[in-house]
Amino acid sequence: MAEPMPTHPAPASAMAAPQPELSLPQGLAYGLMGLPLAFVALPLYVVLPHHYASTLGAPLAALGGVLLGARLLDALVDPGLGRLADRLLQHSPRAVWRASAVAGALLALALWAVFMPLVHSPAALLAWAAVGLALAYPAYSLLSITHQAWGARLGGNEAQRGRVVAWREGAGLLGVVLASVLPTLLGVPAMLGAFSGLLVLGWLAWHRAPVPAPLPQGTADDRAGLWQPWRQAAFRRLMGVFVLNGIASAVPATLLLFFVQDRLQAAPGQGPVLLGLYFLSAAVAMPLWLRAVARWGLAPCWLAGMLLAVAVFAWAGTLGAGQVVAFRWICALSGLTLGADLVVPGALLAGVLAQPGAASAGASFGWWNFANKLNLALAAGLALPLLAALGYTPGSTDAAGLQALSLGYAALPCALKLAAALALYGLILRPAAQGRARPGALLQPSPTDTP
Repeated sequence: MAEPMPTHPAPASAMAAPQPELSLPQGLAYGLMGLPLAFVALPLYVVLPHHYASTLGAPLAALGGVLLGARLLDALVDPGLGRLADRLLQHSPRAVWRASAVAGALLALALWAVFMPLVHSPAALLAWAAVGLALAYPAYSLLSITHQAWGARLGGNEAQRGRVVAWREGAGLLGVVLASVLPTLLGVPAMLGAFSGLLVLGWLAWHRAPVPAPLPQGTADDRAGLWQPWRQAAFRRLMGVFVLNGIASAVPATLLLFFVQDRLQAAPGQGPVLLGLYFLSAAVAMPLWLRAVARWGLAPCWLAGMLLAVAVFAWAGTLGAGQVVAFRWICALSGLTLGADLVVPGALLAGVLAQPGAASAGASFGWWNFANKLNLALAAGLALPLLAALGYTPGSTDAAGLQALSLGYAALPCALKLAAALALYGLILRPAAQGRARPGALLQPSPTDTP
């Protein structure tokens, strides 16, 4: 049950008057930074494992260990980066932009180094990747957390929060589409050059974005404690659903290129095209999900997206060699469901942060990104060695190995997605329905309430 309302000051998002709806220029100014951030996320989390294993010849199991270590280290620093983001936001917008410029420069340099290594032996490649990722991940994290926290503090009702997230994620979808096709069409150097230019444009546009109201002086440090978000039951429940759903998405993201190359035996270059189709479908569906959120609410739309994704993606487990056309349909249809995953969780978290006495946005998004990266680390660090143990190797035609690849790519994510749907219903939708008639509904508790 919710405890009495805390007496310390509420965050600015709760105290300030409701923000007017973002205009087109304002939405673009804020959201554009999401384009280079998503642009670089796809190479780092999806393309890099396949590039190092299949193109550069790094051993699969050892590569999984390196990725697991790098991503775990990255995830562990995110809560601290969240506190840094809070301090930057509290200080001034200018402090945010200065820190973002430094992080962006480091990220661009590290990405160039990781994808264009100057070494060739397997051991040297693994060491090179480990060092490059140890530099790239924290820079990427600081940019992402600060940008997310900035948007969350703009405030507004459910529909408005959904629109703020949609501007960021919509630009991100465009970035992912570009990142998926540029390496095939123009090569890796062109991809890296495009990212560097887009990062500069996003940083310049951010200067014209709406500025969130400043926090009251003297309250930021009190609410920015590292563990403060976990005192809020709504945050814990939402995080539980987010983690389950994130693992369900991270496993196929890690295994996609292996599935396309070996299980489907698709022609070279099909992987990026299929990724582009998937994310383009998500972009087309984004306005539809926003309309659905305005009509039915955030959590019901998220549940619908999960169930539709399972219904479509279960089909992938039945595919074999040469069935690329069928897989295109799966990419297109499952892409339509992706909009719910992109819009709803961040908007729900913004709603939690908008409540009186809630934890600070930076600290909360630090843990949020920690969970997201932990999902990706587990997907790479556990799925790849597991497949290797079951007999799968990149380029393999062994029936048992390919069957293990299909189960890992399709069956396991569907089971995890169903578990996430059950958690969403049990932890958020049902308690919210039971508490709708009383104050302190599920996503509106004090930060010290208990389940």
